[in-house]
Amino acid sequence: MKREIGVVMDPIGSIKIAKDSTFAMLLAAQRRGWSLWYMEVGDIWLLDGVAQGTMRALQVTDDAAGWFALGDAARRPLDTLDVVLMRKDPPFDMEYIYATYLLELAAVRGCLVVNDPRTLRDANEKVFAAHFQDCVPPLRVTRSAALLREFIAAQGDVVLKPLDAMGGRSIFRVRAGDPNTGVIIETLTDQGTGFCMAQRFIPEIATGGDRRVLLLDGEPVPYVLARIPAVDDARGNLAAGARAEPAPIAERERWIAARVGPELRARGVLFAGLDVIGDWLTEVNITSPTCIRELDRAYGLDIAGDLMACIEERLSAR
Repeated sequence: MKREIGVVMDPIGSIKIAKDSTFAMLLAAQRRGWSLWYMEVGDIWLLDGVAQGTMRALQVTDDAAGWFALGDAARRPLDTLDVVLMRKDPPFDMEYIYATYLLELAAVRGCLVVNDPRTLRDANEKVFAAHFQDCVPPLRVTRSAALLREFIAAQGDVVLKPLDAMGGRSIFRVRAGDPNTGVIIETLTDQGTGFCMAQRFIPEIATGGDRRVLLLDGEPVPYVLARIPAVDDARGNLAAGARAEPAPIAERERWIAARVGPELRARGVLFAGLDVIGDWLTEVNITSPTCIRELDRAYGLDIAGDLMACIEERLSAR
């Protein structure tokens, strides 16, 4: 059946198609003969209780010389589309939350929103991992400098990070006694007015990397992408200079996926990325997880095509 699929994303002209998972999804939907409709966050709006979109027909081509073509703008209720992919990258700020309010109204009227907008609001990518205490390393979330210092002293070596960013931005490794501890805490908490997370540093990141486990409707892809930090950096983020190494999924990662996957499925999350370092789950990414294209190239997969099959199954079951 031909479907109409909308996407809410960052400007398509600025993406790097060789590694952009949203682009992989658009290619997969187009291969199915589905009609594509392009929007940015500023293109969704509300009229008399009905979420609307100022959208443009989109065609995509897997060619770095010219990867998209847009049609004229059209105004339509979002629920006239079969599905909307919410693929706006963080920061997870109030504008992002406002967008989920509008997408939720579209979902109430029958549009399938991937991922579910309520879960996008409720399941913060850093804090949600704490729902699975047997999977996570010691961690603390607080605005208090005293509590953060206490945690650093107890653990000896920690990572401090904001709750609303991505790509390794503003992530600090702090050891007990570090003379920069005070300014790092002040920066991350904005002088004690904002929450941040402290996690025990996991040394396995240096050799095994920060491993991305992709979940499709709660089930893990059988391969992962390990992000190995640069020698002079502790961050396992490709955007921060880490190198990518594809690998088969490990048994511990399957076990973590089996713990987390059913809860994500129950919450309407069709596509997620678990970050695992050593034996520990560090984040549950549901806003705009990446790594599809790298794994597809390495193993001849079609992860986005499998996602479209999941979406079709959901639509057909309605």
